Amino acid sequence: MSWLDPKQNPVLSLAMDLMSRESVTPQDAGCQPLMADRLAAIGFNIEMLEFADTLNMWARHGSGKPLFCFAGHTDVVPTGPLAQWHTPPFTPTIIGDNLFGRGAADMKGSLAAMIVATERFLGQYPEPAFNIAYLITSDEEGPFINGTIRVVDTLEARNEKINWCLVGEPSSGQKLADVIKNGRRGSLTGHLTVTGIQGHVAYPHLADNPVHKAAPALAELASEQWDNGNAFFPATSFQIANINAGTGVSNIVPGELKVMFNFRYSTEVTAEQLQQRVYAMLDKYGLNYQLDWILNGLPFLTDSGNLVEAVVAAVEQVQGFSPRLETTGGTSDGRFIAPTGAQVVELGPCNATIHKVNECVSIHDLTILADIYQALLQQLQQKLTA
Repeated sequence: MSWLDPKQNPVLSLAMDLMSRESVTPQDAGCQPLMADRLAAIGFNIEMLEFADTLNMWARHGSGKPLFCFAGHTDVVPTGPLAQWHTPPFTPTIIGDNLFGRGAADMKGSLAAMIVATERFLGQYPEPAFNIAYLITSDEEGPFINGTIRVVDTLEARNEKINWCLVGEPSSGQKLADVIKNGRRGSLTGHLTVTGIQGHVAYPHLADNPVHKAAPALAELASEQWDNGNAFFPATSFQIANINAGTGVSNIVPGELKVMFNFRYSTEVTAEQLQQRVYAMLDKYGLNYQLDWILNGLPFLTDSGNLVEAVVAAVEQVQGFSPRLETTGGTSDGRFIAPTGAQVVELGPCNATIHKVNECVSIHDLTILADIYQALLQQLQQKLTA
């Protein structure tokens, strides 16, 4: 079948070229220059924005019109144990209908589909009714300090606004495009240190055990109903991710307890409200504590508008079914773009193997994904010219 032959399938060919580059975060390893060359050849203006250890690309076709943006990342997570891979992770390998290698699903396959879809669309509409941009980073899988957030700051400083954005994260569940992410929950992490007095377990009256003192507070935090969610978001969740105390021996009362916890929260509550409620609970138990916060991302929602309508119509056109709109899962770089006022959705391959050894993607799905992206651009063109 032709889609299994890289010489006949441009999406597969470009995906394999990108996957062969060892772009473990925050390295780009030449992926963005490869994409930039393809985009420059069809009339894009290219800006390479390097911040510290991170390479970013802002590429734009046209000016002065509503702006649609493809967003994504070239960095990948580490491979994990090489012995557990049945093919080399940076040697893209075709087995049946699957393309194996790190980044196949997350998200170099999406990047290849975006490029090919854009080439085809501009071949149809050399001067479309809207501009097209690419916001690509090598810092999505890392600390997200010098990537998309810095590019967005740059764009905001010069009042360059994205109207619609599609992030190519692997959103699909059981089959391609069955799920579109039209929002994400916020993520708030707390690093709690509770201080007591270290001592001998045989003389507890001379010590002050922070584990014992904090346990009721942690139990209350874990059982609290933070909100009830809404039509688009599940209820806010609180999870303890790590807890540590003691010296590793059985005869010492620990002098310090460290707890890391995380909220995934809906639009029914703010980060500030969550923080104040946590402080109130901890204070109620008279703990001697320090609490440091990291706001990983605000919740966002695109519940209606041209972008959601266009992407749903594109999936229906290509796949023959209506996708589900969901806000579940982790965070994405969409959380940095949505606060600027942009409508943001996420659509990419199935996510069953992302971050795992033997990561893979269906070659047929990648081929169809390019068709969906192209249909999305066509739908926006029709909306703006109707």
